[in-house]
Amino acid sequence: MNKLLVLDVVGLTPRLLAHMPRLRAVAEAGFSAELGTVLPAVTCSVQSTFLTGALPAEHGIVGNGWYFRDLGEVFLWRQHNALVGGDKLWHAARRAAPGYTVANVCWWYAMGADVNWTVTPRPIYYADGRKEPDCYTDPPELHDELTGRLGDFPLFTYWGPGAGIPSSRWICRAAEQVMADHDPDLTLVYVPHLDYDLQRHGPGSLEAVVAAKAVDQVLGPLLDAAAARGTTVVALSEYGITDASRPVDVNRLLRAEGLLRVYTQDGMEYLDPWTSRAFAVADHQVAHVYVRDPADLPAVTKLCAGLPGVARVLDAAGKAEHGLDHERAGELVLVAEPDAWFTYYYWLDDDAAPDFARLVEIHRKPGYDPAELFFDPAAPGAAKRRAGLALARKKLGMRYLMDVVGLDAGARAVRGSHGRLPDDPADGPVLLCSDPAAARDRFAATEVKELLLRLAGLPSPGVDA
Repeated sequence: MNKLLVLDVVGLTPRLLAHMPRLRAVAEAGFSAELGTVLPAVTCSVQSTFLTGALPAEHGIVGNGWYFRDLGEVFLWRQHNALVGGDKLWHAARRAAPGYTVANVCWWYAMGADVNWTVTPRPIYYADGRKEPDCYTDPPELHDELTGRLGDFPLFTYWGPGAGIPSSRWICRAAEQVMADHDPDLTLVYVPHLDYDLQRHGPGSLEAVVAAKAVDQVLGPLLDAAAARGTTVVALSEYGITDASRPVDVNRLLRAEGLLRVYTQDGMEYLDPWTSRAFAVADHQVAHVYVRDPADLPAVTKLCAGLPGVARVLDAAGKAEHGLDHERAGELVLVAEPDAWFTYYYWLDDDAAPDFARLVEIHRKPGYDPAELFFDPAAPGAAKRRAGLALARKKLGMRYLMDVVGLDAGARAVRGSHGRLPDDPADGPVLLCSDPAAARDRFAATEVKELLLRLAGLPSPGVDA
């Protein structure tokens, strides 16, 4: 049985690989292949397909979040592994090799997964509203093993205006330590850094090249550790980020047509999913539109199809075509044009926006917000001063709001996005492997699970051990 290190290098494409000699060496020893992705091409959906070999219609992860109809709430970035249906990679491995061990270092839906070692970002949420950087581990003692050597998980470089290489460095060092101390058969490692500057500045920018070189350098010691242990390396990506600069406000359109409703508290407007006839959960270049009454579907379909920036409106047949026909999906799914992406914004006047709109607040916003990657572009100096004041209040133990995110100005600053299927393989995901035995020109995302089992020397799904 062969040991595996699987690196999810977010946003890695053939174009960027030209600037990453350490990763290129993996392919030179083995092979590289085009990697098909799924719709939506976003982290949670694609990772779940890699690990189950199933499409979202089966595993149920229709995006990074969705409208939980039974709760009447929109939630993004949930963490419980039980949300993911299907037969997971480690379940198939253990049927053939009952003692098969797995470490998950920051792949999504980590919490509650029946693997042997888990590491995932998890802030401390104090009762007074403070949020401090930390991580969750299982077993619990792994927490102090890692933080004792590496320091606290650098949460504020994992997302937000300060997102940068320190979080990816910490993750790679944590994976190296887990491999050295516990020797798992399979180590899954999520490396997010390319996501940041490619969304901020676009994939063709100088900043993208600098980011690619930085990731390659950070991966070096982990790749060396894998080579020293005779571990097979697989590096892959969920999606490629392409140039995009056009925010599309689906919810504002639905509100203007009287389909989306809000309620007001303390002068702030909140999306009211309970009484809205239609609203969208925006997720990069895909948006799930939930339509309460089937009688409204024709009108909502026509309305969305006429919105500039919308390339396709998927109805029931369209969702089935893309393996997205799951009860969690919206009645309609919108796909953006190549240079466009969907905002979650539903207010018509910025003065009525909820306070969380100007915060890095991934769990309260009813949709994805890449503007969180910037200090407010309309007034970056003032935003940084507010951040400094907030940090001072934090150090004094006082309440604070890190209100540094721009609204429309922040949305207009975004230069890269993903979620739609790639138009050009050079801008799509790629798979690299250090073992040439399994070489092929192309793999579908649904074939990654089978490939990993084969590389481990284990039977593929459906094959008796």
